[in-house]
Amino acid sequence: MDLSPREVVPTAVGKPRKRPIAAFVVLALVLAAGAVMVGKFLTSAVDYYCNVDEVGVKDGCDVGRNIRVQGVVQKGTIEKSGSGALSFVIAFHGATMPISVGSEPTGIFQECIPVVVRGRALADGTGLVFEGDEVIVKHDNTYDAENKDRMQQANTEAATCSQKG
Repeated sequence: MDLSPREVVPTAVGKPRKRPIAAFVVLALVLAAGAVMVGKFLTSAVDYYCNVDEVGVKDGCDVGRNIRVQGVVQKGTIEKSGSGALSFVIAFHGATMPISVGSEPTGIFQECIPVVVRGRALADGTGLVFEGDEVIVKHDNTYDAENKDRMQQANTEAATCSQKG
């Protein structure tokens, strides 16, 4: 029996395998673009709830950003235009804001009730104007439970508004 080591037989030597760098670059670009799109979607899909006095002051209640603003419709401020647009003024904690909505709200919309308007605050020559696209008249129970202090203040201001002559 022969216990000597065997002779090494050379194998076929080919070119070193290239890494598909272009494919990795394309994959990285696609993943980066996807992350940017998801980030933009998530930040634009969130509407912060803000009181009138917080718009332009509190973080998240920025001018030009889509938000939901809460306040009490002030007595004698509701005006309808011939095109069906509606304007009114809401107030909260002594701050007021003019609201412009493209259509008349449905339901029990009237003076001296708390409302939430979805849209964005824009600066014009005289101050802030809120351009809304939806008026929500009645808060749901979840909002009421999570924002008791806001609801209590809004109900107090609504009672004060209805007592004005």
